[in-house]
Amino acid sequence: MNGWKQRLPRLIVTLLVLLVLLFPLSLVGTNFLVEVWWFESLGYLFYFFQRLLYRYIVFGSVTLAFFLIFFLNFWVASRYLGTGAPPGSSEKRASRLATRELARAFRTGSMWVYTPVSLVLSIVIALPLFEKWESFLLYLSAPRMGATDPVYGNDISYYLFSYPIYILIQRRLLIAFALLLIALVILYWLERRLLTVQEQRLPGGAKWHLSIVIMLIFIIEIGDYVLQRHTLLYEGSHMPLFYGPGFTEMRVILPLIWISLLLLLATSFSFIYFIHRNKGLKVVILFAAAFALSLGGRYSSILPDTVQKYIVKPNEISRERLYIERNIQATLAAYNLDTVEIRSFSPMNLPLEGSSPNIKAILRNTPVWDGELLETVYKQLQQLRTYYDFPSVDVGRYTVNNVYQQVFLSAREINRELLPAGARNWVNEHLSYTHGFGVVMTPASQDGDEPMTWFLSGIPPESEYGFRVEQPRIYYGEGNYTYVIAPNDSGEIDYPKGESNVMNNYDGKGGVPIGSLFRKAIFAYYFKDKEILFTTKTNRQSKILFRQNIVEQIRTITPFLKLDKDPYLVVTPTKLYWIQDAYTTSNLYPNATPYTTEDGPINYIRNSVKIVVDAYDGTVDYYIHEDKDPIVIAYSRIYPGLFKSAEQMPQELASQVRYPRDIFQIQMDIYAIYHQTDPDVFYQQEDAWEPAKGYRAQEDLSVQPDYLTLDLIQPGRFDFLLLDPMSPKGRDNLRALVVAGSDKPYYRKLIVYDFPKGELVYGPSQIHALINQDTRIAEQFTLWDQAGSQVARGKMIIIPIGKTIIYIQPVYLKAASPLKIPELKRHIMSQGQIVAMDPSLEGVYLALEERIKADFQRRDRRFAPLLPGAPPTGESKPPDPGD
Repeated sequence: MNGWKQRLPRLIVTLLVLLVLLFPLSLVGTNFLVEVWWFESLGYLFYFFQRLLYRYIVFGSVTLAFFLIFFLNFWVASRYLGTGAPPGSSEKRASRLATRELARAFRTGSMWVYTPVSLVLSIVIALPLFEKWESFLLYLSAPRMGATDPVYGNDISYYLFSYPIYILIQRRLLIAFALLLIALVILYWLERRLLTVQEQRLPGGAKWHLSIVIMLIFIIEIGDYVLQRHTLLYEGSHMPLFYGPGFTEMRVILPLIWISLLLLLATSFSFIYFIHRNKGLKVVILFAAAFALSLGGRYSSILPDTVQKYIVKPNEISRERLYIERNIQATLAAYNLDTVEIRSFSPMNLPLEGSSPNIKAILRNTPVWDGELLETVYKQLQQLRTYYDFPSVDVGRYTVNNVYQQVFLSAREINRELLPAGARNWVNEHLSYTHGFGVVMTPASQDGDEPMTWFLSGIPPESEYGFRVEQPRIYYGEGNYTYVIAPNDSGEIDYPKGESNVMNNYDGKGGVPIGSLFRKAIFAYYFKDKEILFTTKTNRQSKILFRQNIVEQIRTITPFLKLDKDPYLVVTPTKLYWIQDAYTTSNLYPNATPYTTEDGPINYIRNSVKIVVDAYDGTVDYYIHEDKDPIVIAYSRIYPGLFKSAEQMPQELASQVRYPRDIFQIQMDIYAIYHQTDPDVFYQQEDAWEPAKGYRAQEDLSVQPDYLTLDLIQPGRFDFLLLDPMSPKGRDNLRALVVAGSDKPYYRKLIVYDFPKGELVYGPSQIHALINQDTRIAEQFTLWDQAGSQVARGKMIIIPIGKTIIYIQPVYLKAASPLKIPELKRHIMSQGQIVAMDPSLEGVYLALEERIKADFQRRDRRFAPLLPGAPPTGESKPPDPGD
């Protein structure tokens, strides 16, 4: 009994320790199982283990390399312990014997000493590289880009892949050998301390051992100076003028780097010579002092600032011209702007009659709704139940009644947070309300004072225009989701019908099976939700669907891709799909100006991948659309089978691919400055641009790129374009229109319609001001305001038609009622200073045409007396002799 009393506290402590240890292990094990099951459900199980294996292979290889460095050096050091004691007195012999015993013990038992020491040191050195495991794989899989930097002649892929790895390795090697040197010095010093015989010297082999390590440290540091040459390509001290090395860096800093490198090499050799010959100390000091002076010149600002102030600044453009030109060329190439086509465009105020034979098609495709306002309309008219939501409105183009038509569309997704408070329970949120249903679609163009036209609407979705979707259910979308279990014995609410609901059982491929008690327990622990374990509503077919937000899903699978902010919905006859644009980026393109994004600075970007997500199954497919991008090529080599070619994308999806807005905005922000390809013009910033200014909701805003369907690129052929108007910096008028094609053969084609510098082309904010000055429009706005309605003016739409430009601004009314459904009432259209307003687009176009004709007639009458052959003012024409 006393024995049990003594053992009981020990047993309790042991159990507590086991529980403390098992908790994190069980957590890791649970997360691992869930990840394995989730990737397996998507068909990416091999890819999951591939990434996991790669990570530990790289880390293990790096750790092994550093382990061998430490282990072999410690083993070599152990060979020289106790070997240098000369014969002498008994005391000396005793001391020598003691030292030999210690050396023998170290040799025979040292595996138990320097093996764990080497392992710990190697892990400490390699651990920071664990997060960079994918960079090592990119380095090993990198293709050549085919372009070289103009300074050193290296292929650009060297800077994207090799250069960052060399920096990492050089720094870790330097730390490793510095620690090794300290350990060896301590080891040999302790040996001498143990040998009390005064005459004993450090063995020659030990001295050579230390010399080799010191020499390797010098070589590693020399490698740093070699890399510093390449670091100059990322010099940012000349911003905002230009980026990269300038006159001072190439004529002063670079020579100083070479001088420092040579002096360091000379210092290292002279130091090794001094160690072994015990002479030449003055030479060592001389080289070391010269090296220190070169470092002072390299890192002190005195010399560069002096050169910059007295040599560069007085003749800056002549000194920096070459380097500005290099920066321009590199930046245009890095942002894929080096193939931009420039077309001259001279807009004229002409009669609209005959300006374009396709004017009706242009007006039919003009997107007169703002996305935010249309989202409100969709919610008020098509939400149908409180638990449905329209997270965003997308733009697309489809063939409607054999006509190419631009449309707005939005998915009707489930939003369980909108359920009434009394219905917010576990069964409803995770078993009953599992999915959204259907899509709404409206034409881009609508006439005011008329009911909304619906291409697709209702539940189930119906269409009078030939649209159909066999599987309209949405389990994966843009909403915020937790998890659902489907199918289940409680029944999923499919859609409302009359006073009841139609029920559904999920039969898609998505989700992780959860029929067994073990899996229910794992997921209950994973989600910290006991209801998963204790519910009796699951069956053998039940699956748990989580990570239903498509952005979260994609980021979990491929965290190395940067995603566009706007995934968009695609309607096909069979299913609904999401297309997500993805980018490969880098901040290491030499000489290219960086751009700040939410994820940090970049100076290289490509829209290399289009990702398709099935809204019902959640299956994810990756398609490469930029097969010359070295980064995506490297990733495709690392993960064979992950990416498919663009040709493998189904036609019904490929026809909806578009030029994404995010990368276009980045490109335009860069191009606004870097379209000035002449170094002299660039230096003066004489023709710098900026996004055109607009006006919306009582606030000045930059006009955002807009998707339009125009026959601009090729007359008579309509293309889905992304258009961005540009203004001279600090001015309101227009300077150029930039378009990006989305349809073949102009997909990814960037075209600049350049206006003559000496001509005034009104910008959106100027047109807005002219509209405000129109008395008839102002009177109408006042009448609406007096009636209690709120007038809202939409975005300004710029439409090039033939040789002229027209501006369209929709006008909405929001009633004073609590619903405040925006109603499209009028369209305002302008050409230059002439403005018209009408409920329909065709009507306002005709009204504008009449006003332009009248204006031309007035001008003809006004200037007719000044024409050749006309009589002076106040004089009548003499009678014709033949009269």
